[in-house]
Amino acid sequence: MTPIVAFRGVGKRFPGVVALEGVSFDLMPGECHAICGENGAGKSTLMKLLSGVITDYDGEILLRGAPVRFRGTRDAEAAGIAIIHQELNLVEQLSAAANIFLGRERRTPLGLLDDAGMEREAAALLAELECPLDPRTPAGSLRVGDQQLLEIAKALSLRSDVLIMDEPTSALTEAEVARLDRVVARLRARGVTILSITHKMDEVFRLADRITVLRDGRLVTTVDRSATTPREITGWMVGRDIAGHDFHGTRSRGAVALEVRGMTLPWPDHPRGYRLKDVSLTVHAGEIIGIAGLMGAGRTELLETIFGATEAAWTGEVLLDGHAVRFVHPADACAAGIAMVTEDRKRLGLFPELDVAANVSLCGLQQAVQAGLLSRGREEDLVASPLRETGVKTPGPHAAITGLSGGNQQKCIIGRWLLVKPRILLLDDPTRGIDVGAKAELYQLIDRLCREGLAVILTSSELPELLALSDRIIVLAEGCVTAEFPRSEATEQRIIEAATGTHAPR
Repeated sequence: MTPIVAFRGVGKRFPGVVALEGVSFDLMPGECHAICGENGAGKSTLMKLLSGVITDYDGEILLRGAPVRFRGTRDAEAAGIAIIHQELNLVEQLSAAANIFLGRERRTPLGLLDDAGMEREAAALLAELECPLDPRTPAGSLRVGDQQLLEIAKALSLRSDVLIMDEPTSALTEAEVARLDRVVARLRARGVTILSITHKMDEVFRLADRITVLRDGRLVTTVDRSATTPREITGWMVGRDIAGHDFHGTRSRGAVALEVRGMTLPWPDHPRGYRLKDVSLTVHAGEIIGIAGLMGAGRTELLETIFGATEAAWTGEVLLDGHAVRFVHPADACAAGIAMVTEDRKRLGLFPELDVAANVSLCGLQQAVQAGLLSRGREEDLVASPLRETGVKTPGPHAAITGLSGGNQQKCIIGRWLLVKPRILLLDDPTRGIDVGAKAELYQLIDRLCREGLAVILTSSELPELLALSDRIIVLAEGCVTAEFPRSEATEQRIIEAATGTHAPR
């Protein structure tokens, strides 16, 4: 059988970086082929070559046995290749339907935009994803998970023969992942070839027929799924064995650092009427509290409300060291010793036009000012400690932040907050889109900060992550607390039951 896509000696260099070198492997029609590797291994670069995003490269790509070299993404789409990018590429001011058909707008016989027709087609695509989203909703008002599903709907609208999925489930809940699995099965039944980049081993071994591993831009191996194991794959990815993460050693828990009592956050335009209802919790110094729940359960809203990052008028109490506080702006929370790492690193965490040093120093700029002006030397001295403490791998403090891997970008954001010496750290899905090696490093960093006395509240879409790190796990369902488990009693099944309403509320 002729491969639908064949890579032959493909290479790509950027200034000072070899992204790919001599990569060769095949994709067979109708298969699901997983590409695995750490951030920076060359996975996304390879996909950008195939999808026409990058047009200048060495080697050759064959499509249905014939050499091709696309001049842009339109050429690739016309040839039957679509890509779902890891980083969201939506126009936030436009509706969901307008985003799906952006650049390919449907028109009436009179040449006018056929909004009604596009909304009908968008609704059908979203229904195929089992996503009950109004196609007229502005993309910018959607949560990250819904925005990711919108990107998937955009790719499905092309009806392509080859669908590239670059970390498509990084922001999806388990229920949404299950829906996507069903969509992938239907696409494969139609003969579509799926090329999936993912860091999630359960996803790889659930869906893939074959697995290709890249490391440092080079091909390590291509292997049938049945002939290998998750541990062997991660070993190939990082060049060393990655053991399971276990932070269950005794932590020294201090006094109550933060208490939330009866927090209710209204949602006026929704039939439910609230995003959070009567939520209460406590977190001690030196303790990690995990917040579990499906998408829309209120995890992010809880952290944002504590941090003063919501405009809605909420009721209830927040007590810091036993004293009632009510932050109206994140700057107030920061001044009180609370820091927050947001779930959307690209949109809410990074300043892409600034370099590494400028991104890290933002919360402590006053310390780098000399005679009323910013001193680059002082800034470099200021950021040296957080970069070293968080283990950021960077060519230098003035390297482009966008040139770092996702894991190193996240470490920079955590390092930024360490400059203000917080006592409470709010982490909203901090390892989303980060490879297994970088996750292990972030886990060790979070554990160490906790053991140094920080109180940590952690949300995550991955239950094994919460189980590995948390001292206690609080479960939210539709804005309400349905269960709280000490680490010794928490299991994935019990958490899922509580998150889906099959567990009696606490």
